[in-house]
Amino acid sequence: MTDFTALLLADRGQPANTIEIVAAADYPAWLAAKPPRVRAALAAQRFAGKAGTHAIYADDALAAAVIADTATPWTLAKLVEALPAGTYRVAGELGGAGLGWLLGQYRFERYRATDDTAPRVLLTHDVAALDETVRLAAATASVRDLVNTGASDLGPAELETAAEALAKRHGASLAVTRGDALAQGYPMIHTVGMAASKDRAPRLIELEWGDPAHPRVALVGKGVCFDTGGLDIKPSSGMRLMKKDMGGAAHALALAELVMAARLPVRLHLLIPAVENAIAGNAFRPGDVLKSRLGLTVENTNTDAEGRLILGDALAKAAEGKPELILDYATLTGAARVALGPDLPPLFTDEELLAAELLAAGVAEDDPLWRLPLWDGYDEMLKSDIADLVNAPDGGFAGAITAALFLRRFVPRGIAWAHMDVFAWRPTAKPGRPKGGDAYALRASFALLKERYRR
Repeated sequence: MTDFTALLLADRGQPANTIEIVAAADYPAWLAAKPPRVRAALAAQRFAGKAGTHAIYADDALAAAVIADTATPWTLAKLVEALPAGTYRVAGELGGAGLGWLLGQYRFERYRATDDTAPRVLLTHDVAALDETVRLAAATASVRDLVNTGASDLGPAELETAAEALAKRHGASLAVTRGDALAQGYPMIHTVGMAASKDRAPRLIELEWGDPAHPRVALVGKGVCFDTGGLDIKPSSGMRLMKKDMGGAAHALALAELVMAARLPVRLHLLIPAVENAIAGNAFRPGDVLKSRLGLTVENTNTDAEGRLILGDALAKAAEGKPELILDYATLTGAARVALGPDLPPLFTDEELLAAELLAAGVAEDDPLWRLPLWDGYDEMLKSDIADLVNAPDGGFAGAITAALFLRRFVPRGIAWAHMDVFAWRPTAKPGRPKGGDAYALRASFALLKERYRR
């Protein structure tokens, strides 16, 4: 992983090149105040000072101007990709732009022979925000790294290893239920994962951290390390990106890291149901009736709607600890992408205050969500003729909503719960956000937890 700690440093007057962030409306006045050699250099580049653009030029030393309508975490992300190696400082306030500076230098190099990128270092006077900015960048990079890793190198065992390393870093406890031991306590996790090979056996990974006297918060992440679709097999085009189907687990791990590193006063419970939805002679079938940890029976109408099954058992376990808050993350439905596209994850919750807080945090952090309804009228779509409910209604209507309604059945009323149907993948690159695995709603969620559980 990129060492972000070396790329954002406290400004102690070190020699550095200058970056100026200029509002688009102020550009003419800014340009007029520059010496003729700078105006000539910018004119030679045909630089017009439009929002979202930048120019690199020589003044007394190397300098750069970034034109922005409003400052965002990504204000410097495009510029940093164009700058040569060196040390830089922003004239004036940096704000939250340090995050984009760091993530603009993210590279996934696991499968490349060499890394020939040269570091660009940014100095900041905002020392109080330095450590958290670095941690946010590292958490985002960890989601990207996990999601970008091929399924041959990242199965349930590797997710367990990642959780074990996380527990060791922060003095947390780790408990793992694996393979056939799941059949009694977590039958839906066992059923979904039992067709995988022994070295990719299903498991429920649980981490606990913090003072038991503090408010209990549970984070749940879908960990389907590869999804063939099961016997309802996906076409090859649909399987192409299914290494990313553990993106919810990657988000939950990254958020847990942020919570523990910030030492928020909570009793943290992280749960990751980790499976591979494989095809073999013992794979579960359409029409099978599955038992669940909660006691509900589920008629399986589609083996490719497996994520909600494993989450059902994990949510039921999380609820047993009587947390005051459960947040879950899952690459759950294509319907969410049809409704809102890849950049805007739907948020589902019955808690009005929680919804308002998460949406506000998303705006403040430039990490937006969009609330979709847990529409009670669609509960009837989950009815089964032979069991308590089905996992996937026929017809495909309101697919993201009915998936969320299914999950709601496993969270008792009285526990604040929010479900985020994240894509975990960026299909086209943006400054600081390369094509590939990415984190959505991570910064918003952490901002919510910080606001709720301030020391």
